[in-house]
Amino acid sequence: MNTEENIIKMDMGALGGGNASGEQILCLGIESSCDETSAAIVDSDRNILAHIIYSQIPEHQKYGGVVPELAARAHILAIDEVVRRTLATAGKTMNDIDVVAATAGPGLIGGVLIGWMAATGIAQATGKPLVAVNHLEGHALAPRLHAASAAGASLKNGVEFPYLLMLASGGHCQILLVRGVGRYELIGQTLDDSAGEAFDKVAKMLGLGYPGGPVVDARAANGNAARFKFPRPLCDKPGCDFSFSGIKTAARTMLDREPAPYSDGFINDFCASFQASVVDCITNRLANAMDDARVRAAMPKTLVVAGGVAKNSAIRAALERLAAEHGMLFAAPPMNLCTDNGAMIAWAGLENYRAGRVVDAPVAPRPRWPLTEL
Repeated sequence: MNTEENIIKMDMGALGGGNASGEQILCLGIESSCDETSAAIVDSDRNILAHIIYSQIPEHQKYGGVVPELAARAHILAIDEVVRRTLATAGKTMNDIDVVAATAGPGLIGGVLIGWMAATGIAQATGKPLVAVNHLEGHALAPRLHAASAAGASLKNGVEFPYLLMLASGGHCQILLVRGVGRYELIGQTLDDSAGEAFDKVAKMLGLGYPGGPVVDARAANGNAARFKFPRPLCDKPGCDFSFSGIKTAARTMLDREPAPYSDGFINDFCASFQASVVDCITNRLANAMDDARVRAAMPKTLVVAGGVAKNSAIRAALERLAAEHGMLFAAPPMNLCTDNGAMIAWAGLENYRAGRVVDAPVAPRPRWPLTEL
């Protein structure tokens, strides 16, 4: 395994949390659900003591996406070193850790198994309590660890329950009413592809490489969003569900009419037009969600976006405006807690531990695990 600093990164940008409030609980969190092996130590006062990520992007870029078998092998090679370096960075030993948490699904099952087995072994060897974290709950609760307001100010005490959540991570794209730990009400979801998949597929069509989301966002900033006419699926329909497959099909049809190679101007305009259609779909569905009877009855004060797509500048800006129009606050995790990371798993582990949700029987990792089953 390559342990150079450009591969294993000390992600220290989110250090520092709330004020000390008595005896602290330390949680070691492990994440391995896709193409990043990560571990972090977080305390109950929202301080991230250490956060290490081993990114597999270089291994998967030449294939244009994640290869599950390669991802599993990389997790096997990386996991021990990532955990060791996390403890060393925090200046802690396993004797100092109070709780061990790891992703138990959903995700690529090979990677999930490796992280979960490592956490199970640590917990059994040390006698520490073990928490099985739903990967999506990690994203859903990340804004309670750290979040940024619309003005960019840090919300060090996190977001209070209940809140309305736009969760876009991997193959998932959902609108959820977050009432509390383990209490998620599904308001809307994608009927086919996720927003993240659409970004990656369009980037691949344009030859922009993997991962596609960040490069599409960057190219869109210099493009004309009115040049290409993309559809807005379901935007003329009631309800809160999404559909992105039609946008991808439209992209393929348009590109088939344009001979490659594409000019920089063409790519920029295409990315801007595509991204505008996705943003319009998301804001349309969320506006409907805000008028949903269940949401109105719960009276959430904050609109939150979380998951990898939460890094998209256009989506963040559009949801900030939408929240203001509806008299709500807007919040999102800091950029380094939007994509998969061990810190969100450690925090979700702490929240579940304090709610008494610990493992007391063997747990089988799951490739699919809807949040509503919690």
